[in-house]
Amino acid sequence: MSHPHIVHKVQNIIVNIVMTAIATLGSHCALQVLKGAKDEGMKTILVCEKKREKLYRRFPFIDELILVDSFKEILEQKCQSILEENQAVLIPHGTLIAQMSSEEIESIKTPVFGNKWILRWESDREMKEKLMVEAKLPVPKPVTDPKDINKLVIVKRQGAAGGKGYFMAANEEDYNTKRNQLIADGVISKDEALYIQEYAAGVLAYLQFFYSPLKEELEFFGVDQRHESDIEGIARIPSEQQLKSNKVPSFNVIGNSPLVLRESLLEEVYNMGENFVEASKRMVSPGMNGPFCIEGVYNENAKFTSFEFSARIVAGTNIYMDGSPYYSLLFNESMSMGKRIAREIKMALANNQLEKITT
Repeated sequence: MSHPHIVHKVQNIIVNIVMTAIATLGSHCALQVLKGAKDEGMKTILVCEKKREKLYRRFPFIDELILVDSFKEILEQKCQSILEENQAVLIPHGTLIAQMSSEEIESIKTPVFGNKWILRWESDREMKEKLMVEAKLPVPKPVTDPKDINKLVIVKRQGAAGGKGYFMAANEEDYNTKRNQLIADGVISKDEALYIQEYAAGVLAYLQFFYSPLKEELEFFGVDQRHESDIEGIARIPSEQQLKSNKVPSFNVIGNSPLVLRESLLEEVYNMGENFVEASKRMVSPGMNGPFCIEGVYNENAKFTSFEFSARIVAGTNIYMDGSPYYSLLFNESMSMGKRIAREIKMALANNQLEKITT
């Protein structure tokens, strides 16, 4: 016979989980996040731009749509009230960073999964570099002034631009020509602060992790490669035609594909992830909680150079909606990153530790 106190406690946990909803913005990896939440028995809410309503109505695992003209309406009381009534936890992704300033993100009253303060470090190139150096990640050399460009560099915009407006340059003249062309085309603005770093050549590898503060454990989730247009398309054009083109190639991310690493590289992968988690705890409390990504290339000696990090779920995890090769080693069930996030929230609710995984 069950003890009444235990039965009551279990019922409370179940009610708590059912009442707590998972919410996110309708873009980037929303389908994966909400499908994972529904698989874990939680209510799902999508903050959806009206222009995309037809798309998201197709998916029955989305329980409620909050229709908006702009994602910034999530800051307004009307939207906040609906999320509060549903005891929602907001899952941040790249669109949140691309559409809002750090101040706006930090002002969101809904509990944000992970560390919303670290998103500022992702958005600011100098802060990003500082955290990566603190984590002892091998980073490309930054170039502070276009006059100092003496080898191939890549020029990047601030924030999560998805590669749009990035360009490569070989010297100061090349830099100015391409920058002016992108300004004329309306891709970047005249007063936009650009970040220059030496170009690291090799095999692209975007390393996806999940850190659980509940278990104090790092999990390696998977690896993806990004397909960028039209820089990839140019590689299929004969060099003679390439040289005749005046167009500045774009690095706009179109999609992702899976990658499995040589097993001998995994020890270094885990070391980099753990170093990043520890550095984040020191630099930006409460640290790097939940999903994140260390992005870079492997050279001909299988040495990794990291040029970016993303301090939240990345769209490359969408390729593993039925689970990744590495997560199949950790879980005896299919586990997407969206489902892993929902599982962590359920664990926190069951132990009354939601504040440990949200900000």
